[in-house]
Amino acid sequence: GSTSRSRRPSATTARSGSSRLGLGLALVLGLGLRVNPNPNPNPNPNLEQELFYFDELSPGSCFFLPHGARLYNRLQNLIREQYWQRNYNEVVTPNMFNLKLWETSGHAAKYKENMFCFPIEGQEFGLKPMNCPGHCLMFKHRKRSYRELPMRLCDFGVLHRNELSGALTGLTRVRRFQQDDAHIFCMVSQIKAEVANVLDMISTVYKFFGMTFALKLSTKPENALGEAETWELAEGYMQEALNEFKAKTGHDWSLNPGDGAFYGPKIDVQVFDALKRPHQCATVQLDFVQPMRFDLKYQAPAKIGGEGGGGEGAGDSGYERPVMIHRAVLGSVERMIAILIEHYAGKWPFFLSPRQAMVVPISKAYEEYASTVQQRVRAAGFFVDVDLSHRTLNKMVRDSQLSQYNYILVVGSNEEKDGTVNVRTRDNAVHGTKTIEELIGEFERLTSEHVLDLELGVAASKDAEGKK
Repeated sequence: GSTSRSRRPSATTARSGSSRLGLGLALVLGLGLRVNPNPNPNPNPNLEQELFYFDELSPGSCFFLPHGARLYNRLQNLIREQYWQRNYNEVVTPNMFNLKLWETSGHAAKYKENMFCFPIEGQEFGLKPMNCPGHCLMFKHRKRSYRELPMRLCDFGVLHRNELSGALTGLTRVRRFQQDDAHIFCMVSQIKAEVANVLDMISTVYKFFGMTFALKLSTKPENALGEAETWELAEGYMQEALNEFKAKTGHDWSLNPGDGAFYGPKIDVQVFDALKRPHQCATVQLDFVQPMRFDLKYQAPAKIGGEGGGGEGAGDSGYERPVMIHRAVLGSVERMIAILIEHYAGKWPFFLSPRQAMVVPISKAYEEYASTVQQRVRAAGFFVDVDLSHRTLNKMVRDSQLSQYNYILVVGSNEEKDGTVNVRTRDNAVHGTKTIEELIGEFERLTSEHVLDLELGVAASKDAEGKK
């Protein structure tokens, strides 16, 4: 498990002939680093993907190796692209706060046992387990106007939660993690448009992954805080957003009465992987309570008296209380990597892959040209390696395929003379000769269009869609 030192995997490490669950558990639980599709009981160490591991000297905190860090950054950058298109503003907030912050937010009373707390100069501090109180401070640090709303703040800040060591489970339950976390401060009248935008982002990202999802609207519980009229308005706007999303995409949703959080209604998003197993990842939650506890307010438009609205009123004449929307698409990046490992069975689509291409010279005489190809493709922003082992061509190509390189680029005399590469893919398809410019153009298209250059996840997702 994640509390003991990782060991080299045995010969029983998951292979292509094994169950996908076994492959997933081998990586997700951090028991080994190898994703080896070779049925040979004595696998070649070169076939390891080496994404991450755990160490007892930092329980519940994952060490992402270079190829794992590539994957981690790819996921974050995919979300950043969506943020840019949807007018979010990324911020950076502290990791450590005086406990007074958590007393204001209410987390000290309900969540302190799950926080890492420690004394500093006679005062108690804690590592942040979530970003929302820090974003409230950021909203409050100066006067705000309705013209600034909606304000969409996103944050990949490092979070720590003090999970019991016995509960730690590889990447799915950790102490140190990052989320694609964002908080939207808006007026009540803007809830519908903001929720619709988040639903569209969720749909877009999970379509990239080849995954489906189900939506449930959880409404006002018995212990709800905030004005009844505000709850009613907010739930109405969320239902309208869901209905319009259904009309636009055909994606249905269901009602979950009385199961909302005490601080606001929420949309639970259940994501399904290629094996149709459900995962709770994305979320859209309205919050009327944090803006009240932090006394957040904005200058309302002169002609509209009650346009704000998540609390009991902001107190000052002409000011209104914003509503806060908590939202995430991936949720924990660590947990999403665990889910995607199983979803793709270790065969990463090109736009996420930490090993996108391998250049294979047919003999030592073409090493220099192979390195030139690598440099040009790498300069275009892609992960490309060169196999200089000079084994037989078939062995080098086969090992590249088993190591899950999406593309194998064979070079020899003709390719060096013409400035080309001979292209193969990991599914053993031969795509013929391409110029380096043509190859880079293809790579750019695969990346920008988020093409799923594998069948397993796509086929399973389409099948799941048909059964909805």
